[in-house]
Amino acid sequence: MTTLILGGTGKTGRRVAQRVAHARIASRANGFDLSDPASWALAGVTAVYLVEPDLRAGPRLPRFIADAVAAGVSRLVLLSAPRAGEEGHPLHSAEQAVRGSGVGWTILHPNWFAQNFSEGPWAPGIREGVLTLPAGAGGAPFIDAEDIADVAASALTGDRHHGEVYELTGPRVVGFGEAVDLIARAAGREIEYVDVEPEAFIGRQIAYGVPETVARLLTGLLSGLRDGRGIELGDGVERALGRPPRSFEEFVAAASWT
Repeated sequence: MTTLILGGTGKTGRRVAQRVAHARIASRANGFDLSDPASWALAGVTAVYLVEPDLRAGPRLPRFIADAVAAGVSRLVLLSAPRAGEEGHPLHSAEQAVRGSGVGWTILHPNWFAQNFSEGPWAPGIREGVLTLPAGAGGAPFIDAEDIADVAASALTGDRHHGEVYELTGPRVVGFGEAVDLIARAAGREIEYVDVEPEAFIGRQIAYGVPETVARLLTGLLSGLRDGRGIELGDGVERALGRPPRSFEEFVAAASWT
């Protein structure tokens, strides 16, 4: 029994691989290309952790899911997003494919990753001492990637998660200003959070090479936090694991800020 981990070098994938026996990491380093069916090597795979590492790539996952099921995969766990059920979301077709696959499936809807501050898109700003985002005075119930991995591993190896959609959040909403202050204290240096207008942020993302549609999607999600959108607390960690999620303070204490 082999579990294939897509995005196996990413924030959640590598953590899932550490928790699942007989895990095989799918990455470009070992010849895997989600856009190339010839590279998929699905023989002997019984479960798959599904991640789309590049939202700019289009709907590649539905074809992969169909081929995986045809090859004998009997369990799918999809790392999705809270708004992916909406038409037009980059992961909408993947969710539909998982739900209609005819095999055991679980969908994960994580809120903003706490690790975005330490090893994701916000880490450069944290290192440089100024984090600039279009979120105003808003915040989010940041979810620790360790919790996401725990839920994913349980769903990949247990039988009680079929048909579940888990809304994964931390235990409380943490404002970006508070989050940066907590990190600054742990790092022992000054770090500032600066609000920026959404259109200016979109322009900056496009200048960095992000397609406009993706830049507007991400900016819309961030700017929605100004108005309290997307901050609902979920019970997914508790339902899946029988314990509360890790707090943001626990994440900060465990992370490296050097």
